[in-house]
This record gives sequence, C-alpha cells and structure tokens, in this order.
Amino acid sequence: MSIKDWPADERPREKLLQRGASALTDAELLAIFLRVGTQGKSAVDMARDLLNEFGSLQALLAAEHERFCQAHGLGDAKYAQLQAVMEMARRHFAESLQRGNALTSPEITRAYLSAQLRGYSYEVFACLFLDNQHRVIQWEELFRGTIDGASVYPREVAKRALFHHAAAVIFAHNHPSGINEPSQADRQITDKLKQALALFDIRVLDHFIVGDGQPYSFAEHGLI
Repeated sequence: MSIKDWPADERPREKLLQRGASALTDAELLAIFLRVGTQGKSAVDMARDLLNEFGSLQALLAAEHERFCQAHGLGDAKYAQLQAVMEMARRHFAESLQRGNALTSPEITRAYLSAQLRGYSYEVFACLFLDNQHRVIQWEELFRGTIDGASVYPREVAKRALFHHAAAVIFAHNHPSGINEPSQADRQITDKLKQALALFDIRVLDHFIVGDGQPYSFAEHGLI
C-alpha cells in the first residue's frame, strides 16, 4: 500500500506537521528525507530496511561517502543533501549559542555538541571557550584519538584559553561506542584540567560526553 493510501495521521509528513518532528520514529524521519520508496516498497519500508542495514540512524548519518552510496536507494545526491542538512543544523546551533548564554540554553548547547561530535569513528576532545558572561567566544577541537591523561595536555588547553581571553570553558568529547558514561580516565583528566585552569582563574563549567541519547553532563552529576 502506498503511503498516500495510509490514514492521514499515520503519514510521516502529515504526522510531523500535526504533532511535531519529535513524535516521529527514526524510520518516519528518514522516510521524509528519502521522499520516495522503490518499486514495491514505501519510503517508510525502505527507511526501516536502511536502519536495519546500518544498525541505527546515527550509524547511517555518520557513514562514509562510499559506504552510504552502496546502500540501495541512496547515492551521491542523497549523500550531498544529507551533508548539507547536517551542516545547516550545526550552523543553526552555533549561531544560537553565539547570541546567548551557554548555561541558560542547555538544550541548544547539548544539540550543538551532539551535532559537532557525533559521527566520528575516533574520539575528539573539544572546548567551548566562554567570556565572563558565559557567551561563546570560540569552539575548537583540541585533541583526537584515545582521550586519556597521555593525550590531553592541560598546558595546551590553558594556552588556548588564554589566547581566547576566556573566563570559563565547557569541555566535550565523544564516545564512538555510543556509551555516554564517563570512564575513570575521563574523570581524571577533567580534574587535572580543572586544577590547571584554576591557576589562571578560568572556570570549568561542565564536561559533556557525547554518545547515544542525551550527552552526559559532569556538572549535573556532581562531578565538576
């Protein structure tokens, strides 16, 4: 049965317009992006097949160009369209953060960090440098690779914070495994960074771990 023959409140596009994007499943969101299915399959059926093939929506969105285009129904045009949509989302969240206080916009901050750090197949440690009113000065990726005491250098972080004349910072790094719980190494490096920056009166406001679901906040769990 074609999606056009479905009840109106079950069609992904109509459902989104009536109830908002958050009411849709991953398959329904992907179906809107795909727009059309293939012979014998609706866009929703095709979306479900793709999610099963890649394992998750996040894995599909993070797929390399060649792997993405190998999937049935996808190709260069869809890959380019997806990359453009994701980059627009990053820029939207970045502009929203630049206009306000990072601490009074926690959802925007989380969304921005997720947009920036999800999709890497390796760990990336990054920082939001903030002024004394907690407005964003700059976002920088500082280190790549396994995040532990041997690969994140407090001296280099302090140098970048001083370069930007930052009064405060928010750290973030991703867990490619999808597990957004802090490891012992995560806790140790956060403590080292906090102690190092305190020498320059630069406050560490939070450290987020980006995995599957909502980013984990050290501050909300009493670890900052």
